[in-house]
Amino acid sequence: MFIVLSVCLMSSPQTCREEHLRWSLEASNSVACLLNAQEVIAKWHESHTEWVIQRWRCAPKGALLTDI
Repeated sequence: MFIVLSVCLMSSPQTCREEHLRWSLEASNSVACLLNAQEVIAKWHESHTEWVIQRWRCAPKGALLTDI
């Protein structure tokens, strides 16, 4: 399971990218991901303060175009 973030640079809002955070090895645990994602996202943002999180979602491995 991955948490997929859509983020944009604070200093250059037109510069955006997608970040894939590995959350769980279980592919079907989307409800647990949704319940716990905010903590994981907050930890990521602490070390990436130059980025603004526009939106996020949970995605099972295999649902991403470029799985890690």
